[in-house]
Amino acid sequence: MALFEQGYCFVAGLDEAGRGCLAGPVVAAAVLLPLHEPPGDILERFAGVNDSKQLTAPMRARLYDTIMREAVAVGVGIGSVTLIDERNILQATKWAMCTALQELSPQPQALLLDALLLSNITLPQRSIIKGDARCLSIAAASIVAKVTRDRLMRQLHDAYPAYGFAQHKGYGSAAHLAALQKYGVTPHHRRSFKPVREMLFGLFSDAAEKDS
Repeated sequence: MALFEQGYCFVAGLDEAGRGCLAGPVVAAAVLLPLHEPPGDILERFAGVNDSKQLTAPMRARLYDTIMREAVAVGVGIGSVTLIDERNILQATKWAMCTALQELSPQPQALLLDALLLSNITLPQRSIIKGDARCLSIAAASIVAKVTRDRLMRQLHDAYPAYGFAQHKGYGSAAHLAALQKYGVTPHHRRSFKPVREMLFGLFSDAAEKDS
């Protein structure tokens, strides 16, 4: 609202899901909220929207539908496992965010991000620590990103049911690590991430790479 009062009519909140996973893509979302309405009306319309990690799956699904219906615009970007391994997870996350921004219509005039800045974007930006818990548009983006990614991981579960992707969504849970030990690495695992890399190349892969 502070940016709106400075003349920025379209302010996008951005967030990601899956940055710390061992498998699957990283997903980013950008959300434009209707800032022209009174703040009380906006808060009422998006009541319950919060950091996606603080919500149950049914709550996220319900709020996802609200956001998709009531937001001015929503964009989603997906950073593939190949991109993550080629560029690293931070760069893949930023790429996914830029892709999400390109999907917005109208285009934003300023950005609010959760503890990140996009150096290749010239728009005014504000990086907010714990932004998904402090900023409504970032929280909305966190829900869209999380629900979108969870749905992708459930599809992956159908193809690889032994790994339990529907339960842990690719995070390094004990069950996921046990499945990796038993069944090996799939094409959807991030080979640049330490547990997967060690399984492929050995426990001392870092030292071996430095010596070679």
